[in-house]
Amino acid sequence: MNRTRRSVFRTGVGAVAFGTIAGCLSEPDSGGSEGGYAAFFPLWDWAEQIAGEEIAFENAIDTGQMGHGWEPPSDLQRDIADSNVFIYLDTDEFAWAQEFAAEFERDYDHVTLIDGMAGLENQLLEMDTDGDFDREPADRDFDPDQIEITGFDLYDQRTGAEVAYWHDGHWHGGVPDVPVDGEIAVAGVFEDADGNVLPLGSDEQFQLEVSYVDEESDALEIESRGDHVVLSGTEVSQTRIVFELVADSEVVWETSADTSIVSVVEELEETDAPENADPHVWIDPVIAQDIVETIAEGLAEADPDNAEFYEENAADYLEKLEAIDDQLHELTENADRDVAVFAGHDSYQYIERRYDFELHTPAGVSPDEVESTEDISEMIEVVEKHDIETILYDPFETQNPDEDVPDMVEVLLDETDATEYEPLTPLEGNTEAWDDAGYGWVEQMEEINIPSLKRALGAE
Repeated sequence: MNRTRRSVFRTGVGAVAFGTIAGCLSEPDSGGSEGGYAAFFPLWDWAEQIAGEEIAFENAIDTGQMGHGWEPPSDLQRDIADSNVFIYLDTDEFAWAQEFAAEFERDYDHVTLIDGMAGLENQLLEMDTDGDFDREPADRDFDPDQIEITGFDLYDQRTGAEVAYWHDGHWHGGVPDVPVDGEIAVAGVFEDADGNVLPLGSDEQFQLEVSYVDEESDALEIESRGDHVVLSGTEVSQTRIVFELVADSEVVWETSADTSIVSVVEELEETDAPENADPHVWIDPVIAQDIVETIAEGLAEADPDNAEFYEENAADYLEKLEAIDDQLHELTENADRDVAVFAGHDSYQYIERRYDFELHTPAGVSPDEVESTEDISEMIEVVEKHDIETILYDPFETQNPDEDVPDMVEVLLDETDATEYEPLTPLEGNTEAWDDAGYGWVEQMEEINIPSLKRALGAE
């Protein structure tokens, strides 16, 4: 087993049906052994970064295996019950951990439960977030002087949900609130009188931009990225803005007839999590920062005497996660293309949405899903359409993660002009080689994922 740490203080778990394992535990005692368990690799690594030498953690899953879809051995629940902390994700994709946590909450008061999903409701994505803003634009040039915009729809760029639309000179709906020290991204879809969707992007004929109605606000920062706009909040305020359609640096259409108001708030109101939420939150370095903070708070609850130590370690690690966020932004801003192909299950949509690129996959979210002939044909078409040279693959979808590649890689190399392949880890586990090299979550990102994405997206 691997050493591990992790945190999110679990204050409650709903009733969960149990299998036969639950009945195998001995009677609860007054306390467990020193140390704790984390449900899988990223939680273990983050717990290690925060707990240092104060709490020894075990990774429930052995090196060379990934956590998604994994089933526990019969003695694991007893081992965790003998410890003091259990860090997990309260999601059906880790049903075994949910069941363990429900049992511990009911009968084992000495086990502190830390749920990594706690407080993430506003950031969770549906497993399938394709929306109307993903509609293909018309493949032709437009005369900017003759453009007649009949509709402008505004979408939450991360979730794909429509938040507002402009019609006949008026807004319906509005821009989502922006949290202080946080950001939101909104994407626009412009439609002309003939029903054509206009192409938007930094390298396209048109760009989406936003300007202040009044003087520039220090409380709301605006950054246009061609096909979407990022709004960042620095202090509580309300700011009036106008959305603009720009061509050749000239505004050809705008919503000034009815301005929008953006509210920067201390914190977002908590919303219900999507019924079909994508569990791969550990992929995103921004969401990871929230989880790390939750872990530090949970460890402080479990061990108040070392609360300041955990807080300081978490603060140091947050800087590393912020650096990964900066590197991914720089990568996609310098990329030649915004599409790559990935021979693996669809586990990256959190970073696809955040950094505005697409990984075309042959399968869905489940690692057990098998690609069809139609899926393979679509992959081949994407490679050819975008002149892709590098195929990305998940090393954990092979028998030997350090040496083998999935069969899909060989198919794409045989059927297209692609010439090379690179690993892209879903950060769910560690291979033997990476473990020997001392790779944690940050090292996997810096040494594996970022270099591979640079090659696949043409950002080297």
